[in-house]
Amino acid sequence: MTDFEARGLSWPVQDADDIPSNETENPHFYQVLEGRLNRRGFLKGMAASASAVALGGVAGSVLPMGNLAEAASGVSTLTFEELSHGFDPDFHVAKGYDADVLIRWGDAVLANSPAFDPLNQTAEAQATQFGYNNDFVGFIPLPLGSNNSDHGLLTVNHEYTIPKMMYKGSPKTEELSKEQADVDMMAHGLSVIEIKRVDGKWRVLTNGTANRRITPLTEAVLTGPAAGSDRMKTAISKDGVRTLGTYGNCAGGVTPWGTVLTAEENVQNYFKGKPGDTAEAENYKRFGIKGGDHARYAWADYYDRWNVDVEPNEPLHVGWIVEIDPFDPKSKPMKRTALGRFKHEGCNVTINADGHVVAYTGDDERFEYIYRFISKNKYNPDDRAANMTLLEEGTLAVAEFKEDGTILWHDLVHGQGKLTAANGFHSQADVVIDARKAADLLGATPMDRPEDIEVNPVTGTVFAMLTNNTKRKGDQVDPANPRAKNAFGHIVEMTAPNGDHSAREFKWDMFLLAGNPKEETGAMYNKGISENGWLADPDNCAFDNKGRLWIATDGAYKLGVADGVWACDVTGEGRALTKHFLRTPQEAELCGPFFNPDNSAFFCAVQHPGEKSNFDAPSTRWPDFADNMPPRPSVVVITKQGGGEIGS
Repeated sequence: MTDFEARGLSWPVQDADDIPSNETENPHFYQVLEGRLNRRGFLKGMAASASAVALGGVAGSVLPMGNLAEAASGVSTLTFEELSHGFDPDFHVAKGYDADVLIRWGDAVLANSPAFDPLNQTAEAQATQFGYNNDFVGFIPLPLGSNNSDHGLLTVNHEYTIPKMMYKGSPKTEELSKEQADVDMMAHGLSVIEIKRVDGKWRVLTNGTANRRITPLTEAVLTGPAAGSDRMKTAISKDGVRTLGTYGNCAGGVTPWGTVLTAEENVQNYFKGKPGDTAEAENYKRFGIKGGDHARYAWADYYDRWNVDVEPNEPLHVGWIVEIDPFDPKSKPMKRTALGRFKHEGCNVTINADGHVVAYTGDDERFEYIYRFISKNKYNPDDRAANMTLLEEGTLAVAEFKEDGTILWHDLVHGQGKLTAANGFHSQADVVIDARKAADLLGATPMDRPEDIEVNPVTGTVFAMLTNNTKRKGDQVDPANPRAKNAFGHIVEMTAPNGDHSAREFKWDMFLLAGNPKEETGAMYNKGISENGWLADPDNCAFDNKGRLWIATDGAYKLGVADGVWACDVTGEGRALTKHFLRTPQEAELCGPFFNPDNSAFFCAVQHPGEKSNFDAPSTRWPDFADNMPPRPSVVVITKQGGGEIGS
C-alpha cells in the first residue's frame, strides 16, 4: 500500500470520456523515459519505484536530469502570497487580488436575451444566453491589431452539459424531454461577447455588434483535404462541404490574424445506434464511438442526425479544429480538416522564422498522440484575408519521443511510407479522417492524455500538459510517460533547434511530474516548493508576457483538494517552483486561462462547480449563493488590487 492509499485516498476514477482505443504496440512514453533515464546512468528501475523523481534542464537546452533532492532551490519571480490548498464551496484567489464573475451560465449574450430562469428555461432563450460548462477563453483586443488591454472580444467554448445540474428533478439523460434536449443542445457551442473595463471593473456589453452564439445548428463549412469526400456526405451535407455546428468544444487558441481556434474533443458521446454495422466501423472503433440504445446526450432520441443507423457518416463531421472569425457575426465557422480528426484538446499557433504558421495540438485521451501542423503558405501581417486560409493546406505530423531526448516528427502524407492504398489510405482525405490510424502506423508515442500545448512567447519552447493515465501499466512506461498508474500527470518541454518549429527533429525534457511530493507519487518539482505548491492533473496553461507558465488543473478535486491555477518560472533558479494562485469551488475544474496584452487581467473559466451533487441538493451554489439558483459555470476575471501586472 502506498502512502497515498494509506491516508484513505483512492486513485481517481478515469473520466468516462477517456475511452482507450489504441491497440498498437508502439513504444509508450513511459518506456521511452525509462530508457532515457537508464542511458543517463541513474534512476534505474523508475517504473518500479513510484518515489523516483527527475528534473529537466533550462528552457532552450537539455541538461542532465537530477532527483528532487538535487534540484536547485531558488527564488521565484512571482511575488504573490501563495494560496493554501483547500476544498470548499467558494472561489479563492491569492491575497491582494480581486476575482470578479464576468458572465455566468444563462446571462445575456445578446441585447434581447431574456432573464435567466432555471425553472423555465427554453431553447429559444438559451440560444441568446451564455452556455453551459465554459472551457476555453480567448481575448482579442479592440480594435483588431491593437494592444488595447481594456477593451476586446472574449470568445468562450461551452464544452458539454450536465442535465442533473441543470434541471429540477435532476433527470438522467434518457429522461430528458424534447424541450429539455433542445435547451441542452443550445447550451453547447461558443459565445462571443464584447467586454470593456469601466471604472476599473470589466463589464459585458450586451449591445456589442460582434456578440454571437454559435451552436450545434449554426451553418459551418468543411475545408481542406476531407472537404467533398464521399465519406463526408450526409443528409445535411450532400456535397460533403456544408455542415452544421460545432460541439464538444474543449480548449482552443487565438491566431495572430485575430481568429479563434476551437477544438472538438469528446464528440463520441452524442451518437447512438450501431456504429459497428456501418462502413466506418473501423474508424468509429478507433475513435471510441460505441453507440447503443441511448447516447450520453438525448439529442439522438429526437433527431436522426445523431443516430448512426440513419446517418452513418455524421460522426465524421466532428472531431476537427474549427476556425471562427469573432469579428464577423455572419461568418461561418470553418472546420480545418488539414489538422486531422481526433479528440483535439486545443490548438495553438506560432509564426515560424520563415513565415510559415506552425500549430500544435494534442489528442486528449489515454495513449494518444501529440501533433504538429505546418502551413503550406506563409503568414502576411498585412493581408488578413489571405491569412484566413492558412490552415486549409499544409503538412500534419505526429511526434515520436526517443530515449536520447529527441523527438522525430513523422509527416502524415498520403502515398508516403505506410500511408498507401494497401493500408486503406486512398487519398489525403483518408489520412486526415483516419489520423489516429495513420499515426499508429508511423510509430507515434502513446502519451498520457495530451491536453494543452503552447509555445512560450519568450523562450520559444513548447510545453505539453499531460493530465493523467491510471490505466498505464508498469511495462508500458517510457521516458516521456515515466509513471505507471499515473493519477497526477506531468509536463513535457519540447525545444525546436535554433527556434525552427519546422525542423524534423526536436529535443525534449521533463519539466515536472505532478502530485504531492510527500506521498509516494513520484512527484518532481523545484526543491524549494512549499506545502501548497504541489498540483495534480495539469490540463490547460497560459504564458504571461514574461514567459512564466500558469497551469490550470482538472482532477485534483478527486484527490480531496480543489483544482485551480499554479504559476512558475521556466528558467533560472525558480524553474518548476510552482506557486498556488487560485482555487475553484468544490468539484469544479479550472479552464481557459488567458491574459490580456499588458497582463493586467487574467481570464479563466470555472466549469462544473458541485459536479458530484445535483440541481435539487447542490454541494455549492457558487457564484450566486442564492436559494433559487443552482451552481453556474462562469468566467472569472482576476485583477490586482490597485492595478498592475498579475503575478508581479
